[in-house]
Amino acid sequence: MHIVWVSICIVLLDQATKLYVKGFSLFGIEWSGFPLYTSVPLLGEFLHFTYIENAGLAFGIDVGAKLFFSLFSVVASGAILYYIYKIQHQTLFQRLPFAFILGGATGNLIDRVFYAMLYHDGKLFYGSVVDFIDVDFIDINLLGYQLHRWPVFNIADASVTVGVCILLLVQWKHQQKTSSLENTSTVPSSENTVL
Repeated sequence: MHIVWVSICIVLLDQATKLYVKGFSLFGIEWSGFPLYTSVPLLGEFLHFTYIENAGLAFGIDVGAKLFFSLFSVVASGAILYYIYKIQHQTLFQRLPFAFILGGATGNLIDRVFYAMLYHDGKLFYGSVVDFIDVDFIDINLLGYQLHRWPVFNIADASVTVGVCILLLVQWKHQQKTSSLENTSTVPSSENTVL
């Protein structure tokens, strides 16, 4: 279960950046954070610091039932942790994507579950996710849908995305290996060929 340390590091980094953005008062240290909707260019138009709060799913998709989604996130994170335990004897490369996904899911889960209560904006399980990384992206025009900048995200979102990409790569490598083994097993060897 040492792979869980990767998840813990992601959660700590994610929460540290969100507390820096949102502000905090902890152990006599106070940081006021940034006003909501602050946007500052960091690398020209390519990268901005843009503070928003996302009450819905990834990319601002609104699901309506905040409490249900928060509770579902708790269950999903628990299921991923259990799965990591079940595959603990597999290779690091097979376990690593789940550690990234767990870290990201837990980081955003903390926002949803605790932030509304901690920042006096609402009740437990009714919080919004803090997003602040704003990247320019290629313009997409597809079936009337237009995207000129990538939706604002955070470290947890990036972690889930990296985890899913690694998972797809692992799956692709596994399929390549399986396909290669199947091809070599169907080719008759010269020793078994009867003339």
